[in-house]
Amino acid sequence: MSVYNYHEIEAIIASGELIHAILSNVKKGVEKTFLKVDIKPVEIKGEVLFQVSYQYEQKIIHENMRELELLKKIENLLGAYFKQAQIFSVGADYQILFNKKGMGTTIKKPPTRFSVNISHNRQKNYLIPEGVPCDFMQYLGVMDDQGKVIKKRYDKFRQLNKYLEFVEDALSYLPEEPTIIDFGCGKAYLTFALYYYLVKIKQMKVKIIGLDLKEDVIEYCNSVASKLNYEGLSFQKGDIKDFSFAGQVDMVVSLHACDTATDEAIGKAVGWGAKVIYAVPCCQHELFNQLNNDTMMPLLKHGIVKDKLTTIVTDTLRACALESVGYNVQMVEFIDLEHTPKNILIRGFLSQKSIEQKREDYKVYEDFKLTWHVNPRIDGVLKTYFPHKHE
Repeated sequence: MSVYNYHEIEAIIASGELIHAILSNVKKGVEKTFLKVDIKPVEIKGEVLFQVSYQYEQKIIHENMRELELLKKIENLLGAYFKQAQIFSVGADYQILFNKKGMGTTIKKPPTRFSVNISHNRQKNYLIPEGVPCDFMQYLGVMDDQGKVIKKRYDKFRQLNKYLEFVEDALSYLPEEPTIIDFGCGKAYLTFALYYYLVKIKQMKVKIIGLDLKEDVIEYCNSVASKLNYEGLSFQKGDIKDFSFAGQVDMVVSLHACDTATDEAIGKAVGWGAKVIYAVPCCQHELFNQLNNDTMMPLLKHGIVKDKLTTIVTDTLRACALESVGYNVQMVEFIDLEHTPKNILIRGFLSQKSIEQKREDYKVYEDFKLTWHVNPRIDGVLKTYFPHKHE
């Protein structure tokens, strides 16, 4: 333990050995604004700067600084505002403590971190960036008026952007003015994100219809779309299997449509000749009492295992069925907005498959059905689209 010497911090920062610094424990009697400050080196456009993150009760604000500006900031805050600092450097760890009289002491310990990784600290390039005001995120309480993400909504911010990364993969399949149907849109965070990305960022003209069973949800979503002047975005109350649309539909989204509602959405999409299908099924209970396979009986013995197996078999049948009617299919991991268990996103892209390839895919589908002795709903909704021998 030694008396605090500010020049030690100067030396650490000047040497390029700073890994991470945390200023905390606000002094009593000072006007409290932020609660903690995090400092990390970060490389931006080839220049090493320092990202200073101010943690408030409801948000985090980031600021990038050069070395001299950072040193001045630490000098002003440490001791006068914060009573404690933890500094991790390549050579040693430091804990700095100030007593009631404002006297500081430094405790030096062997290092627990050994390298500066500025590339790891680069701010992620989100499709909807942080720090730039986004109207729907502001309205729905994800961002503040300056475009800063509200701390408690950061997970939702990341998940909305992750969803848009999936959407970006589909752009090459869509026309310049696509029509999109979003089945089971719920409160429509993802629907608004989809509209914002395609219209505000990609400068496309779109028609998007969100469908849900709850009248109050539909009224709310239409109100938000109207207030944001989202021309081309509308919401309707209705059931998937009863929904009809006269015209070309280019993309169908069905996120968390329960049980066989996912099959109904897929059937509608194939009937319209949609170029893109995104489906995240949930509550796959339909085949639970149908599964029958003597070889796989150990997997069917215990309910909890059988339930997971039912989900896998059901979604695999959906993927195989889509391949049989001309789609290239990918199954990827998708985490929804409410932190429920990880789900599978079934992505189908309409292709120019030959009839021979469709027949081969259909045989795989039929054989898999026979393996489990099941009659899934997807078979009924796609029955008229499966390839036949006389084609």
